[in-house]
Amino acid sequence: MDGSVAVRVIDLTKYYGKFLAVDHINLEIYDREIFGFLGPNGAGKTTTLLMLTTVLRPSEGNAYIYGYDIKGHPDKVRQFIGMAFQDPKLYWIHTPYEILLWHAKVCGYRGAKAKEVVEDVLKSLDMFEARKKRAFELSGGMRKRVEIAKIFIQKPRLAIFDEPTTQIDVSGKHKIWDMIKALRDEGSTIILATNELYEADILSDRVAIIYRGRIAALGTPRELKDTIPGGDVLEIEFASPLPNSVLVDIEAFKQVQRVVVEDSRLEIYLNEVEKVLPRVVSLLIERGVSVKSVHMREPSLDDVFMHYTGARLREGE
Repeated sequence: MDGSVAVRVIDLTKYYGKFLAVDHINLEIYDREIFGFLGPNGAGKTTTLLMLTTVLRPSEGNAYIYGYDIKGHPDKVRQFIGMAFQDPKLYWIHTPYEILLWHAKVCGYRGAKAKEVVEDVLKSLDMFEARKKRAFELSGGMRKRVEIAKIFIQKPRLAIFDEPTTQIDVSGKHKIWDMIKALRDEGSTIILATNELYEADILSDRVAIIYRGRIAALGTPRELKDTIPGGDVLEIEFASPLPNSVLVDIEAFKQVQRVVVEDSRLEIYLNEVEKVLPRVVSLLIERGVSVKSVHMREPSLDDVFMHYTGARLREGE
């Protein structure tokens, strides 16, 4: 990330009839950074990406891709961009090898070099053994691999991934994440739209929390976590009901910033957890509360999402 602006978004807005899908988004994405859009399905992530790629025309506002606006210079904008769609765009009777070889030729590769780059990507994504299967014979995860393989062949200046690891197994996810990082290191700017918390956390240089078409928060994962009052989280799971009097006493500790009760689980957001934990445990023992487990952790991006939107990420869907 060198600090120069690759994408500048100004009041970007999209209506579908009277429904406001994207609500006056403003942000900047820096050259050679991995920028994450984190939000539930229906939050406006894909609509935003489709406007940036000139597939959809904004209802209001504009965006600039390396200085060219998406309304006035769509052809120029498309020269910078490659996008892996959330739903794979494949011809069902074609094979992964045929699809990617055609894509490589469109991207300017010729002859033996085109075959070489396709085979390298197929092997990197564990698709080589399935290269001759028809698209309709592939699993959902394998079709997803074909879609994102197009980006690793193209290596565009601005690479956009919409839910890149949906339906991908854990091993495959890690390989794709490593390839996305390598693509950034080779000079591409990455936009990553995801509803997977861990994916956004480990990949993104900066994250925009998007909810109901609006940017609720923006910063590095560390910065966003630090904005939550109480930098530590104490999770306690109970085997018996928690008396309201115990909850009141816990909330009275001066280090405690916020308490969330969900069914049989209590989440305490606090400072100085090492001082408070013994007091909380003693209190529970004195009141005869049966405890199943106690865990300490730092806030997650789901906690950030909850803090800024009032909903858990999964609830937001």
